[in-house]
Amino acid sequence: MVTPVESSQTTHPSRRSLPAGKSRTRAKTTPFTLTKFLILAPLLLLVSLTSNAKDLTASVDRNELAINETFTLTLRYGGGQRGGQPDFNLLEQDFEVLSRQQSNQYRVINGHAESFVEWTVILAPLKEGKLFVPSLHLHGQISDAIPITVNQAGQAPSSDSRKAFLEVELDKEKLHVQEQLLIKVRLYTTVGLHDIATDPLKIPGAHVEKVDEQRFERRIKGVGHAVYELTYAVFPESSGELQIPALNYVAVTGRRDPFSLFNRNAQRIRLRSEAKTVKVEPKPDSYSGSHWLPAAGLGLVQSWSKDPEEFRVGEPITRIITLRAEGLRAAQLPPLPKLNIEGLKTYPDQPQQEDQPGMNGITGSRIETTAIVATKPGSYQLPPVTITWWDTKTGRQRATQLPAFRFEVGGGTLIDSDAHVAPHQPSITAPDVKNVEPGFWQKLAIAAIASHLFWIIYLFYFQNNNEKTPKPAKSRPKNSAETENLKRLIQNESPQDIQVALQEWLGRYFPEVEKYNLTNAAQKLDIAELTHAVQVINDAIYQAPAKPINRQLLIILIDRIAKYNTSPAAQPRNLPQLFGEGST
Repeated sequence: MVTPVESSQTTHPSRRSLPAGKSRTRAKTTPFTLTKFLILAPLLLLVSLTSNAKDLTASVDRNELAINETFTLTLRYGGGQRGGQPDFNLLEQDFEVLSRQQSNQYRVINGHAESFVEWTVILAPLKEGKLFVPSLHLHGQISDAIPITVNQAGQAPSSDSRKAFLEVELDKEKLHVQEQLLIKVRLYTTVGLHDIATDPLKIPGAHVEKVDEQRFERRIKGVGHAVYELTYAVFPESSGELQIPALNYVAVTGRRDPFSLFNRNAQRIRLRSEAKTVKVEPKPDSYSGSHWLPAAGLGLVQSWSKDPEEFRVGEPITRIITLRAEGLRAAQLPPLPKLNIEGLKTYPDQPQQEDQPGMNGITGSRIETTAIVATKPGSYQLPPVTITWWDTKTGRQRATQLPAFRFEVGGGTLIDSDAHVAPHQPSITAPDVKNVEPGFWQKLAIAAIASHLFWIIYLFYFQNNNEKTPKPAKSRPKNSAETENLKRLIQNESPQDIQVALQEWLGRYFPEVEKYNLTNAAQKLDIAELTHAVQVINDAIYQAPAKPINRQLLIILIDRIAKYNTSPAAQPRNLPQLFGEGST
């Protein structure tokens, strides 16, 4: 393009002598040629540059959207070089990349063939305001930056016709510190959604638990919507303003095609909820309780391991008190007052705490189990148990009380009753047989015959019986390794594991019941402590609702069972008193 210009300069008419006719002819054509080249050269250069700039183009399906909506960026490269891709990390400054697909296309239009590579990117804005899709680079080519306007959630013109949106509902606008706040997040959709994912709700300065998940259908303006609802229970730890952040949901629209590797008809979308603010008030100055308990309801329940009319000295009985509160976690419930009554020994077990989630939030329970042993007969009264709490429904202080409980303890201990039986038994005196006393040889004959009969019976009866029946194991000391292992297992393992371990331990102590289950073994051995232990374990495993297992009581019973040196049928049941050791 430059060469013709230089050529026109070297053929200027003032520098060469030509015939007049020819000179006039060149004088007419040279200015036209120069003008044509001067005009066409920049145009051709511009066309060439424009053609190169269009090798990498970017476009979006819309330039204005809400913060909780998404848009599609299409990037096309039609240059001659192959391989590679743009640096899509540049998009992550203002947008979240939800999905990205690449396709290679070849087409012929009016006899003109073209091929290009196309990327389809689904983007979600990270903030509101005026944003830009940045310029992207590939093989020396640069795409244009694209302006994007991001509005607040729900303010986009097409919000009423959205196919999917989020709704956040709070059960109260203000609450007290440590009071339960229920947050329901609902995802509405009129299209098929799958692979729904969301980040867990995290609120600084509050304890958060997901308590319920529901799926149902609801009609809005005559249009059916599938609803996916999550319920969170939130417990603020301090007064002030509680900031509930916006939640992000990511899902895939369209039906899954198991025969397609790419599912081009599916599209990932991102939804964003509105942020909320709740006012948290401090504990009321008028509240006089020793523990701050803001609850929707609170109750106390007492139960016993057996009928209180059967209380006797030396026999343990288990008292179970359950403290249950609606809208409070078990960790917030206070311990119950300890018993300190003369004549009663108490063996408290570790308290059990349980949280039951549901549609109305969390119901916390604290279960305290205590084994009580009376050291002397008489009349006893357990004091009332009173819990002060704040009723969140009525906004006033209330108190729940477990009434005082009176019971009678009769009889003496098993040791005392057994110990006093022998002295009162009448003595048996031998009759006077001096007048009919046999002679020496008669006595010797009788002794020989008796000895002979004894050995015959021993050889043919006792010896055969011993071959069939295993010999009893030697008595084990109270603090044997097996007993200590069993007691450690009782402290830590489940009732089912305790049941199995107790049966194995019992079989080593009393081989005659080795093949029996615990219930049958207790019946055969007729040990009151073993029967009580089996009842405690069965109540924890089979009863509905299951009773909490009293581990301390089981350990006491095991110690008493271990004091039997032989089978109970072969020894009197004179045992040390249960309340000889322990703490009140």
